[in-house]
Amino acid sequence: MAQIMAGVNNMLNNETEMKSMDANRYATKKTIAQGMLDIALLTANASQLKYILQVGEQHQFYKVMLILISLSIVLQLLVGILFVIIGSLNINRKNDQTAAVILNDVILVVVFVISTINVIISGFGIEYSSQPLRMIMDST
Repeated sequence: MAQIMAGVNNMLNNETEMKSMDANRYATKKTIAQGMLDIALLTANASQLKYILQVGEQHQFYKVMLILISLSIVLQLLVGILFVIIGSLNINRKNDQTAAVILNDVILVVVFVISTINVIISGFGIEYSSQPLRMIMDST
């Protein structure tokens, strides 16, 4: 009987600890983590942009790649701005909760579009090399 009561007390203590979790702090940490991932993708896109600009018109899909990479970077900057806005909200306030839900939905859609664009970019195949122009010149 004592073991059952101890188990019930532990469950109640755990439930109290879960209720006391600061949702605002959790959301802020989550936003920071998402922002770090966005920075990693932005860095990759900057590298791809550098490559495509070095190769220039010689790349088979130069214009398409330039447009897609630029669009991806612009959308990532937009998501970064939205992360800053959503990170400043206090979700313990009712008005901020509504805004946070809407912003989360917008961010989700934009991140999906960014992911789709980057899959397409990968499909066109960017080959990394320390000397991309020499490789293209040698193959012709």
